[in-house]
Amino acid sequence: MSKSNRNALGLTRRQAMALGAGAAFASAMPLASALAADKVIFRTNWLFYGSHGIFFLGIDKGYYAQDNLDVVVKQGDGSGATTRLVANKDSTFAYCSAVTMMKLAAQGAPVISVATIDATGTDAVIVNPDSGIKTFKDLEGKKVLTTAGAGVNTLFPVACKNAGVDIDKIQLTNVADSALVQSYLQGLAPAILGGIDDKPAEIEANGGKTPIAFNYADYGVYQPGYAIVAHRDTVKDNPDLCKRFVHATLEAVKEAQAHPDEAIDSLVNWEASESEDKEKKQARQVLDVTLSILYSPNNKDKRLGLNVDADWQSALDLLKQYDNVQTDMKASDFYTNDFVPTSL
Repeated sequence: MSKSNRNALGLTRRQAMALGAGAAFASAMPLASALAADKVIFRTNWLFYGSHGIFFLGIDKGYYAQDNLDVVVKQGDGSGATTRLVANKDSTFAYCSAVTMMKLAAQGAPVISVATIDATGTDAVIVNPDSGIKTFKDLEGKKVLTTAGAGVNTLFPVACKNAGVDIDKIQLTNVADSALVQSYLQGLAPAILGGIDDKPAEIEANGGKTPIAFNYADYGVYQPGYAIVAHRDTVKDNPDLCKRFVHATLEAVKEAQAHPDEAIDSLVNWEASESEDKEKKQARQVLDVTLSILYSPNNKDKRLGLNVDADWQSALDLLKQYDNVQTDMKASDFYTNDFVPTSL
């Protein structure tokens, strides 16, 4: 999927259609309600990729408009940076790594999860199949590329320890996110840190072989994946806004489950990109991973968007034990389910 920035001045055909649909919807509403649409800045974790199609589909299908929300989706630059943008009130809500958000919240950032989208972690070491690396232990003595501030960095030391790997023997090197996969494909390192929800598909789309993935979850790292994050002031002072945003977003998730190709079309058109079939295939592979992990094994009632306490507790325990996170906060202090509907 092309990760170029949207053209801020031009409208794609789908954007024009979406605006037209919004106008039609507004004309059918009482005037006071139409004028009450709340402007929301929604920040993604990275440059746009397949999973983000959910949010653009929500705009195109009118789910946000139906909840009186005028949503603008902006690209992020890593879950750490995205969380900070919510903390300083640059962005109203964000889609970012739950674990990264927890670390920053434990340090005092006034942020909280209002829903979980990717219910299990997708963090992994992505390995070139021709590198000779067959096990996690084989990473010792090798260079592994990553991006500063990426959520995947947070629990890498935990996965290493659980796998019996000396992390000090791994040369962990930061590169720009836009250069991560290309550096890997050019052979600058035999492995990268990344999500199984995007990096394998991106590698294949750019001519690489299907990589080997050492998923952190296979090494005792249990955690919620990606959450919708809000400022605590927003939760306290404007709970109705939170309720409407969560509701509309989860409706968009359901729509993406039913019509995943439409979600990809929405992403492509809002990016104003001329994506080829292979790029759409890549984006669809990424989206499919997100849609396959909407419920953790601990979510017994299969309640979409639920912040599952057992998963957050596991993540907090790991952070305290292995990542030197010091906090008196309980797992339940990092999230609220007040806005997650019991059914949709």
